[in-house]
Amino acid sequence: MQHITHQPIHIAELFAEMHSSGTGAVVMFSGEIRGANKGKEIVCLEYEAYESMAERIIAGILEEARRKWPLNKVICVHRVGRLDISECAVVVITASAHRDAAYKANRFIIDEVKHNAPIWKNEVFSDGSNEWGNNCEGCLQHHHDDELTHQH
Repeated sequence: MQHITHQPIHIAELFAEMHSSGTGAVVMFSGEIRGANKGKEIVCLEYEAYESMAERIIAGILEEARRKWPLNKVICVHRVGRLDISECAVVVITASAHRDAAYKANRFIIDEVKHNAPIWKNEVFSDGSNEWGNNCEGCLQHHHDDELTHQH
């Protein structure tokens, strides 16, 4: 499966692929384009990626999640190109026998993708300005908090 796409992400189709007789929990995260950020109205977002490297990094993140948690299935797809308000930019779906693994793996995957994959977004604002970034506010803090939780 490709992890980077230029086409709209069809969440329902991906979600339908996650069911199996050994699955008791399916957790989905959908990162969607919101209409405002930092008090400014957003017109659209434009995502760019170093695609071949992003593919390898995301595949590695999914493999690491499979080693850490007993996942039956896992999917991560990130869109690139121009996205309008309310469109899905990234989806992570994890399936496991139990919800704890599915939830933890899902959060781990999205945080690692946002922090490590060479994918950048350009927020285009209604005032004509724009801002490039990788939108990983809070990723490192959450990851650190998880590490502290696992130590207890």
